[in-house]
Amino acid sequence: MSGFEHDVRIGAYAVVVDAGNRVLLALWNEAATPAWTLPGGGAEEGETPEQAALREVREETGYEVELVRLLGEDVFTIPAVERPRGGDRPLVSRRIVFEGRIVGGELRHEVGGTTDMAAWIALAEVAVLERVALVDVGLRLLSDARSGGPGEAPSRRPGSPRLAA
Repeated sequence: MSGFEHDVRIGAYAVVVDAGNRVLLALWNEAATPAWTLPGGGAEEGETPEQAALREVREETGYEVELVRLLGEDVFTIPAVERPRGGDRPLVSRRIVFEGRIVGGELRHEVGGTTDMAAWIALAEVAVLERVALVDVGLRLLSDARSGGPGEAPSRRPGSPRLAA
């Protein structure tokens, strides 16, 4: 047997929290129910995770960011039969999460993409939002980095669309 027995998707995301304790989120429109996610997405061929995170944040929110630091990686596998767009093999999703800081641009919504709204959300309000698990993972990684705690998200298998973005 040769080759990989699974497909791999590399995504890159930024956790951006402002001085007012608000987090920058994007409304993901590909879920059965739209859900908030961190700005970011799949790396294009030849793109580093850093380049992908910068491009995706700009596309989804209108902001230019600088990446402050790598926060960690969230990895999970979706069995072939559960892949939303089909496939004959399992999909390993590797989501690279950075801390970001706004350095330019202005808030705007993406048109014709996988998100259709961007917004600053108070951290205190995140718990009641319809959101993908990546939001919680990213905020935990940021908290851990700021407190000197652990720096990697646990690997897990998604059990609902809330974990897919």
